[in-house]
Amino acid sequence: MSYSKYEMKILQWGVDRGIVQNGKPMGQAIKTLEEVTELLDAINKGDMPEIKDAVGDVAVTLLMVCATLGIDFTQCLAGAYDTIKDRKGYLTAEGVFIKEAV
Repeated sequence: MSYSKYEMKILQWGVDRGIVQNGKPMGQAIKTLEEVTELLDAINKGDMPEIKDAVGDVAVTLLMVCATLGIDFTQCLAGAYDTIKDRKGYLTAEGVFIKEAV
């Protein structure tokens, strides 16, 4: 597994708090949903400091999901990139990317 400096610090934080050893993936996924809700609220308010905080919190909870399952977060990102790298589509007026049907 290849982790960045901050991934290692966050993983150690999770170990120190027993999340990695005793946390449950579903519990961490629910926490991710809570943080995404905070992100949506911050975006809706245009609150840039809160947006940055929420994005970081979402990333932390996703890393904890991976840690509780013993999977590599970076490999998940790599897999997602491999899936989307050649994807074509269009951007809606609302700024949402719609993938082209294959």
